[in-house]
Amino acid sequence: MEPRERIVAAAARLLEDAGEDAVSTRAVSAAAGVQAPTIYRLFGDKQGLLDAVVTHGFEEYLAAKTVRAPSDDPVADLRAGWDLHVGLALERPALYRLMYARPQAAGYSPAARSAFGELAALIHRIAAAGRLRVPEGRAVGMVHSAGSGVALSLIAVPPEKRDDGLSHAACEAVVAAITTDPVPTAGAGPVAAALTLRASVDELDVLTDAERALLGEWLDRVAAP
Repeated sequence: MEPRERIVAAAARLLEDAGEDAVSTRAVSAAAGVQAPTIYRLFGDKQGLLDAVVTHGFEEYLAAKTVRAPSDDPVADLRAGWDLHVGLALERPALYRLMYARPQAAGYSPAARSAFGELAALIHRIAAAGRLRVPEGRAVGMVHSAGSGVALSLIAVPPEKRDDGLSHAACEAVVAAITTDPVPTAGAGPVAAALTLRASVDELDVLTDAERALLGEWLDRVAAP
């Protein structure tokens, strides 16, 4: 195993066993069998090492799960993604806190930003299917805020005191707030139609770039809450 891999693995073990405070340069170098300067050379500083640990842990977690391929129902995929997200927090709370609760210059860890991008793509699929009730950006923010909030709330209390139905209830509340019925009714109104068309504006090759930009601006105005 290369030094970088040994260092990340050692830091991950320390994180899971004893929390973030245990991931010191001295402890990691001893556990990985390297000199402290090697850590600084490969990761720059402790924050760089923690970012690498989080990214590795997140990728490892996803690889260990049976991640189903996208289905024909993007709303069902949203529910499945919610459960996967909260499941990560419950199974690896120290890793999750590093992803979403630790102050960082960029706002979130690289792994969290990657997950946010996947969520945005999923919300776009819901919009393209004609089932989004609010603008895409608002929907992404609502799901992200609610999901991470529920996850952090659950891992903040002992397992025996957790509300086992909290995650499901919160998920259904958010889904109801941002999506429409599977088959939109005739009374869905112009907002639902604008959101659906807005999701496909970039694919309208019959329009020029300027025309697509203008149409997008109009649709955003129609769809604005």
